[in-house]
Amino acid sequence: MAAEQPHRLKRTLSLPLLVFYGVGVTVGAGIFALIGEILLVAGDAAPMAFLLAGVIAGATALSYALLVRVLPKAGGDAVFVARGLGPAFGRLAGLGVVAIGIISSAVIALAFAGYAGTLIALPQPVLVTLIVTALAAIACWGVRESVLFAAGVTILEVGTLLVIIAAGLPLLANLPPPAELAGLGHGWAGLAPVVTGAVIAFFAFVGFEDIENMVEETVDPTRAAPRAILWTLAITLVLYGLLALVAVAAPQRGIIAASPAPLAVLFEQTTGVGRAPVAAMAAVAMINGVLVQILMSARTLFGMAHEGLLPAWFGKVDAWRRTPVRATLFVAALILVLALAFPLVTLAEATSFVVLGVFTLVNLSLFVLGGRTEYPSLRPWRWWGIIAALLSVAVPAFLLWTGAAAGH
Repeated sequence: MAAEQPHRLKRTLSLPLLVFYGVGVTVGAGIFALIGEILLVAGDAAPMAFLLAGVIAGATALSYALLVRVLPKAGGDAVFVARGLGPAFGRLAGLGVVAIGIISSAVIALAFAGYAGTLIALPQPVLVTLIVTALAAIACWGVRESVLFAAGVTILEVGTLLVIIAAGLPLLANLPPPAELAGLGHGWAGLAPVVTGAVIAFFAFVGFEDIENMVEETVDPTRAAPRAILWTLAITLVLYGLLALVAVAAPQRGIIAASPAPLAVLFEQTTGVGRAPVAAMAAVAMINGVLVQILMSARTLFGMAHEGLLPAWFGKVDAWRRTPVRATLFVAALILVLALAFPLVTLAEATSFVVLGVFTLVNLSLFVLGGRTEYPSLRPWRWWGIIAALLSVAVPAFLLWTGAAAGH
């Protein structure tokens, strides 16, 4: 038994730390820019758009919570799909998750370098290299240290949102009528902007699915991981809903919607303080986004290696730090290559479709596994997999349909 110990990850994460990790990866840099676009599209019904997006995300979150109870393994997406639909689909799902993490990290690193370049007189490639190298070192150092760092940043991020919400509570007396908030002020035709806003808002909820990649470093994972997934989604939904209500009630909503830094403008309007604190927090959120994606991508590679879906080289654990150092350094190297060599805007947009593709495969796996005798706890939820898969397919279908309609 002792000989096998170095090949295992160190179990140090509790439920609170898992929730901090989940909220940190979900409430990231995206919401700091996304609220303006949703206001522009959905108008008074922006809170309803966030609520609908939360329902769509919640359908798949429940599937993840159910599956991680019976298959608590790193690389959860790949493991779930491989067991349900076969190794080929499992490999596809796992590599899709890794691609999402690596590409989005490269995009965030570039965005951070662009912002930091206005404050520090260093070339963009140098800034990108410094930030990715530093975060890879933290990830290699230890999962507890990495998640504690991410938890600290998460407290700052969520604290900033709570300050805006608290300062904006008096504005809620100016909210539009309930029919307008629900998107029904103009009949059923008024629901189209709500759905469009929900499609955009959906991507602000993505991140809860990363929690299952940390289960092999979690104490009592079959209890902690499902709860952390559901707690993460609930906290995120409440934060976004309240924030959207304050934004809708703001007196100069048009300025917020048109700004490239909408939360900074909303902060200024609600508190009377300048925009600099929120602008700085956006940069910190970017750092957090890269770190949690490095952690997630490395553990997905590690889990896939132990399932025989990737070479065993990725499944080695450092004997001293008890972290997947090889997989972590591989991920960091790919992030650097992409960030320094390629324009990633189009690729970043494409990752949205990859996320929904992975969600669809995971939900279909729940349906298949629920029909097998070795997973009796999944049987009552079998058809939930089909419902959640249809919702996952509906989002890209709507995007493609609206894109085609706009083309005409």
